[in-house]
Amino acid sequence: MKVVLLKDVKGQGKKGEIKEVSEGYANNFLFAQGLAAPATQGAVKQLDNQKKAEQRRKDQEKADAQQLGVKLSEMTVQIKAKSGEGGRLFGAITSKQIAEALEKQKIVIDKRKIVLDDPIRTLGVTKVPVKLHSEVTTTLSVQVTEEK
Repeated sequence: MKVVLLKDVKGQGKKGEIKEVSEGYANNFLFAQGLAAPATQGAVKQLDNQKKAEQRRKDQEKADAQQLGVKLSEMTVQIKAKSGEGGRLFGAITSKQIAEALEKQKIVIDKRKIVLDDPIRTLGVTKVPVKLHSEVTTTLSVQVTEEK
């Protein structure tokens, strides 16, 4: 009997897959637990539509991330910090501070997407990688200037 899995089923497959299972297993376990539905034409069509909608959403997310990546690569974020001799900062510039500086410019990015291995500890311009999407990474210029 062909069934459409409504949830991940251990040993059978992932949500959205169409599987061939025995009739007893389908009737007594999968249907009873709400884990699967019979693979009728309507159910298969609905599954295809859901997959297409999900793919469109993912493509749109990627396109938005690419657009934002171009915008970020062309801009420089300025952050003021107190510094001592030789351009060394008192403290450091973290990804949280960079995210807050971007928010002031009406760009909202989660601080976890800013890939900063070590905090910025010197004055000047630093290139910081930003991972916007699993397939989209860009660099952002962060200019640290002295606060007077």
